[in-house]
Amino acid sequence: MRYTRFGQTDLEVSRVCYGTWQGGGDWGSIEESDLEATIRRSLELGINFFDTAQAYGFGVAEQLLGRALEREIKNHRDEIVLATKGGLRIEGNQLLRDSSPEWLKQGLEDSLRFLGTDYVDLYQVHWPDHDTPFEETAGFLDEMVGEGKIRYVGVSNFNANEMAEFERTHKIDSLQPPYHLFRRDIEEEILPYCVEHGIGVLIYGPLAHGLLSGKMVSDQQFAEGDWRAQSSLFQGENFSRNLETVEELRGFAEERGYTVAQLAVAWTLASPAVDVAIVGARTTDQIEGTAPAVEFDLSKEDLREIENIMRGAVTVGGPSPEGV
Repeated sequence: MRYTRFGQTDLEVSRVCYGTWQGGGDWGSIEESDLEATIRRSLELGINFFDTAQAYGFGVAEQLLGRALEREIKNHRDEIVLATKGGLRIEGNQLLRDSSPEWLKQGLEDSLRFLGTDYVDLYQVHWPDHDTPFEETAGFLDEMVGEGKIRYVGVSNFNANEMAEFERTHKIDSLQPPYHLFRRDIEEEILPYCVEHGIGVLIYGPLAHGLLSGKMVSDQQFAEGDWRAQSSLFQGENFSRNLETVEELRGFAEERGYTVAQLAVAWTLASPAVDVAIVGARTTDQIEGTAPAVEFDLSKEDLREIENIMRGAVTVGGPSPEGV
């Protein structure tokens, strides 16, 4: 495993972070024992960075992570880095953005209780809430840093203008954006802003939510409750075309001794602006397959060849449930 200093913080983190989105139920039913075993295997592989969120099942994923890491949280808290997110709320059947101090306070207290810790290393605003002034959100999180409940403050899915407005009140320590070979919009303004302002970048979705796993087929079937079954990313002509691109990437990867999933993760980490890639895994086999990507260094020639392969691909935006 390789490690890096995360942005301008004093956090020394593995370049692969284990993500728990699948633990909240948006990807279909899960076996909690399998996920807990996978989290334990992640530790054995050298992963010390774990990302979760209040909205991943509203307590389900955080409690699962807390159980899996109970020994470390109780006895070796300084050896693991816990990141969570708040600022989403359920009203009826609708998921809403709510970064008001009142909701964030409740969410943070719940997250601490679910995780079994008295502080989180990184607390992130899950989505920008334009009904709440950023000054209020940032001001509240600044107070929580002062109380020792949060070590560092991050945001997720923010653009450069939103980050600049937020930073008028409190420095942003990290950004969590979507980034993968089929989705590169952050390269234009967002990543340069992060580099200029010393913001650590923790990307999510490096496997394009399974598209870059190398395991999907043209008539792919998804489990009941899996959001991908309703996403245009995994349907129709564009899906078929991108599967052809994945096959080209597979050939390129195998010539170099990689899997296509390892190549996809390594490609994101090749960006000088990216500190860490979040990888989700349901089984120990999956995390054992993707974690070694941190050891692969892509040359300039490799990156040029990948660019050529991607010219025939269809770029994608944010599928549900990303686009809250």
